[in-house]
Amino acid sequence: MVNMRKAAIVGCGFVGSASAFSLMQSGLFSELVLIDADRQRAEGEALDISHGLPYARPMQIYAGDYDDVADCSIIVITAGAAQKEGETRLDLVHKNVGIFRSIVPEIAKRGFEGILLVVANPVDILTAAAVKLSGFPENRVIGSGTVLDTARLKYTLGQHLSVDSRNVNAFIIGEHGDSELAAWSCVDVGGVSLPDFCEMRGHHNDHDLAAQKIYENVKNSAYEIISKKRATYYGVAMAVNRICECIVRNEHSILPVSSMIHGAYGIEGVALSLPAVVGADGMETLVPIHLSDEEIAALRASANVLKEVLDSEFPQ
Repeated sequence: MVNMRKAAIVGCGFVGSASAFSLMQSGLFSELVLIDADRQRAEGEALDISHGLPYARPMQIYAGDYDDVADCSIIVITAGAAQKEGETRLDLVHKNVGIFRSIVPEIAKRGFEGILLVVANPVDILTAAAVKLSGFPENRVIGSGTVLDTARLKYTLGQHLSVDSRNVNAFIIGEHGDSELAAWSCVDVGGVSLPDFCEMRGHHNDHDLAAQKIYENVKNSAYEIISKKRATYYGVAMAVNRICECIVRNEHSILPVSSMIHGAYGIEGVALSLPAVVGADGMETLVPIHLSDEEIAALRASANVLKEVLDSEFPQ
């Protein structure tokens, strides 16, 4: 029996603890279980967050173990080695797949029937790994994917155009990593195409140059933040909260989560991010956005990068 008001976070590092704090503030859940290989770390985070509850909403936050997850609606997995300065997300593959080999079967053993939300990096590889290791239906295993990258793109475009970023409709798709791409062909601002809106705001004849600069800033955001403060966690915590909202409230919202792809744009058997309808059942369906031939080629190239890495960890 799934308790829609209960969730668990596996991994209480920077991202896990920030996600726990964000979920506490949201009021989505009345019970939140924190699990970590370092039990005292989980206990400390639970205690620290709990002390703010008199200024929030009543809920239980406590350190637990895998026996506590069976009835959760969502399990958020943030456990894994963190990305360090100079590392790509794909550099983390082998050690974090190894960590998932110890975590995911423990969850599957408990008869968990909710949604598994993978946040640890490299998120696309680990989402596919979680599908393989759990045996869960693919719709119930999703990754945070490019939800944060998309927020970064919307924010940066909003800054560039001096417009509320919430009115920017745009997606980063593909790998959450160096081969990701901005789907410029389908960007609009308040229903106005991006080139037309740029003209409205006085940005004449510099669309391609500005687009490339914005894309590079978005793609390299994590590297910049890591170089300045050693880790990224607030933005991804808010992305985790947004995905959980969609699931718990059965919103059927469209988010670029990472999920297993079978046939879309000629891609097969790999997890990556494309816009999808997200609700209580997890990933319901992909949303077929318009892409140019160049964008489709770049998306397939991104998929091939991930496929090679996935096949090295899970040989056919």
